[in-house]
Amino acid sequence: MQQHTLPSSASQRTGVARFLAACRLQQPDATPIWFMRQAGRCLARYREMRKKYDILEMAKTPELCTMVTLMPVQTFGVDAAVLYADIMLPMEGMGVSLEIQPEIGPIIHNPIRTMKDVAALRVADAQETVPFVMEAVRLVRRELAGKQAVIGFSGAPFTLACYLIEGRPSRDYGIAKALMYGQPEVWHALMDKLSTVVANYLIAQINAGADVVQLFDSWVGSISPGVYRRFVFPYTQRIFEAVRRTGAPSIHFGTGTAALLPVMAEAGGDIISVDWRVDLDDAWARIGADRGIQGNLDPTLLLTDSWPVIEAGMRDVLRRAGGRAGHIFNLGHGVLADTDPDLLRRLVDAVHAETAR
Repeated sequence: MQQHTLPSSASQRTGVARFLAACRLQQPDATPIWFMRQAGRCLARYREMRKKYDILEMAKTPELCTMVTLMPVQTFGVDAAVLYADIMLPMEGMGVSLEIQPEIGPIIHNPIRTMKDVAALRVADAQETVPFVMEAVRLVRRELAGKQAVIGFSGAPFTLACYLIEGRPSRDYGIAKALMYGQPEVWHALMDKLSTVVANYLIAQINAGADVVQLFDSWVGSISPGVYRRFVFPYTQRIFEAVRRTGAPSIHFGTGTAALLPVMAEAGGDIISVDWRVDLDDAWARIGADRGIQGNLDPTLLLTDSWPVIEAGMRDVLRRAGGRAGHIFNLGHGVLADTDPDLLRRLVDAVHAETAR
């Protein structure tokens, strides 16, 4: 198993050193920063690649995946490279037939709606079903040469279950939530399988060389704390417990989760990621001082193309973080397609300069 240790000398001002320090609630030389969807549509080089290859083709080809994963490190100077992948990749290994449609997202050809459907899902080893992901992690780690952190990730069981049941992205998750409430035995059987697959997938990425893993629960903000505790908590907790045993830090991500923050923190994750709908200092008070926090600049600030506006937003986030150990600067969600890459580079440099110690 890959060892995930901090450099022995505090003078090593590398991205991986500051990122791992923040994950362990230690004070880094500067606040680490990265962006979700940082290798996405705002980069011209990426858009050119998308003309030649579709998303799944790039994600399943380790050399292409590595190229895209490294782009934001080279362009923005971020402290971590997040693997270019789609959260649905491990679902194919379970026997799910799917495609990724541009501007729409995952389309499931045969949605999961019955106990028979759940029973048909396979629970296979990630090394066998997605070996290309592990090879990409190894390639990225080798290319970064210990300078930036490598972030692996997976979709969380709730979000994956919603996709599998709905069959496509949804605004209200009505079909999935109706099944959850009306057929709880089917829901729990599905969540049980998904949590096993996700835990194994994250551990395989760690073994391949990921320094940190992030669990994306993008849709979980659609339920209440009580519903979360009944239908989601046991499965999310199981995953974070499995990851914790590897020694690698973990990040717990969701959106629209202001009401869920205490129970999400209880479920697990060394770092809890919050979006812009809650002030960072209020969020940290709800999460607890024993956890780090990631976030939470509103991505639309970057669409203003006004550095003074962006800088003011950045300083507000940093002021609310208060210089406490355990802060990872990020947007509240992913980089928007029309974002000027030069502003992202400027933001990275400004966060490092503003927080240098």
